[in-house]
Amino acid sequence: MCLRRRSGFRPPELIHAQIYTGPIPAERGGELAMGGGRSETSALNRSGGGRDITQNSQGPNACCFCWCCCCSCSWNEEERRRRQKRKRISQDTKMETIPNCEPCKPSVEEIRLWSQSFDKLMRNPAGRNVFREFLRTEYSEENMLFWLACEDLKQEVNKSSIEEKARSIYEDYISILSPKEVSLDARVREVINRKMQDPTPHTFEDAQLQIYTLMHRDSYPRFLASNIYKSLIHGSSRTSSES
Repeated sequence: MCLRRRSGFRPPELIHAQIYTGPIPAERGGELAMGGGRSETSALNRSGGGRDITQNSQGPNACCFCWCCCCSCSWNEEERRRRQKRKRISQDTKMETIPNCEPCKPSVEEIRLWSQSFDKLMRNPAGRNVFREFLRTEYSEENMLFWLACEDLKQEVNKSSIEEKARSIYEDYISILSPKEVSLDARVREVINRKMQDPTPHTFEDAQLQIYTLMHRDSYPRFLASNIYKSLIHGSSRTSSES
C-alpha cells in the first residue's frame, strides 16, 4: 500500500483486520448454515430428521424479512453497544477533574455573551470549560477533547512533534477501534487517511470543522437550556446584586 511506502502509517483498524482470528459473526454463521450446510440438511431431511433443524435456523432472525432488515437490525444493535460502551467510559472518567481555566470565575457579562453565539462561548476559556462539563453529562466530551487537541496541533512547529501529536489524535479520536471515536463522515475520514501520509498542523482541519458544527447545532442549544447554564446565570446575577 502507498501508505506503507511513503510514511509507514497504517490505520489501526486495518492492522487489526488482518490479524483477526475471532469467532465468525452470527450473521455470517447464518449464511454458512444456509449455504454450506445444505447437503447436511438434505441428508437429514431424507432420513426424516431435518424439519426441526430448518425451523430452528430461521428462529433467531424471525424479525427480519429481508437482507436489508437484517443489516438494519445488526447496525442498530452495534450502535446500541457502542453507545453503552461510550457511556461506561464517561462514567469511569467522571471523577477526573477538568483543569481550571483562566479566568476561573467569569463575569456576568461573559456568561450572558455565551448565549449570543456559539463562537463567543468557544473563544472564552471559562466558557469552553463549562461547556465541556455539560458535554460530559451527555457522554460526548470526546468532541471537545478532539477540538482542543486539534487547536493544540495547530500551534506546533516541530516536525517530529507534529507527527507524534497527529498519530495520537488519530488513534484517540479517528480510529474506529477507539472508545473515544468522534462521528465523522466517510469523505472526511478519507481525507484524513490521505493527509496522514505526511502530517501537518492542519491535517484534521476538515474533521475539526465538522465536529465544531456538530457541537454548535446539536449540543449548544441543549447547553443553553440546561441546569448547568441556568444555575450559572442565576448564581452570577445573585452575586452581582448582593455586591
